[in-house]
Amino acid sequence: MNADYLAFFMGLLGSLHCVAMCGPLLLALPTTGKTHTQLVVNRIIYQIGRILTYASFGLIIGTISVGAEYRGWQQGLSLFTGALLITMGLFTLLGHHSNRLIVVQQRLFAPLYKKMGYWLYKPGGNFLAGMLNGFLPCGMVYMALATALSTGSTLAGGKFMLLFGFGTLPLMLLTGIAGSYIKRYIPFNLSSWLPFLFLVMGTWFILRGADLNIPYLSPLIYPEGMVTCN
Repeated sequence: MNADYLAFFMGLLGSLHCVAMCGPLLLALPTTGKTHTQLVVNRIIYQIGRILTYASFGLIIGTISVGAEYRGWQQGLSLFTGALLITMGLFTLLGHHSNRLIVVQQRLFAPLYKKMGYWLYKPGGNFLAGMLNGFLPCGMVYMALATALSTGSTLAGGKFMLLFGFGTLPLMLLTGIAGSYIKRYIPFNLSSWLPFLFLVMGTWFILRGADLNIPYLSPLIYPEGMVTCN
């Protein structure tokens, strides 16, 4: 699949998970004292800020991937990314009944939540609040960033995460505007499937790094005949 389509549809499908996890945050956004048009505009500005944060992360990840490709670390990086995703998937799958990590996460990001609340009630603060939202922990974002590591280009990494963000936009924006009515009609909660997505993507990255000469699934990283200069 083309990387652009992969990024967009990863965001589109992942937005089901995002609504399940971030729905309360979206429903808590201020609505008083605003016309319907102002509400929609503010929600759009908020989401644009979030997406631009993702794109900024993508530029950073893309730059890292350039360095890895230049130094010939693609194979090791792919194996490491795959192992990390599988570890995250197993931890989420086997440790989902533990509340300790959730408590630590809430304490760690409490200042960020407060800062978001501060800007939401400031004139023009929706954009900054949306940018801060992009820093909140999210399994789908982590998976997208891991995939962006294989882009091999700064701009390609930024583009991948930008398209991922645009994929999440429709459902996230509708939830922010229509609130609980959207959540009521979403029959599928991706949260329970997220660990399996981690495992699938992790396995794919490990196969990519295994250099097994399987077209599309595990292509050769260093094809036969490549000249090596010593």
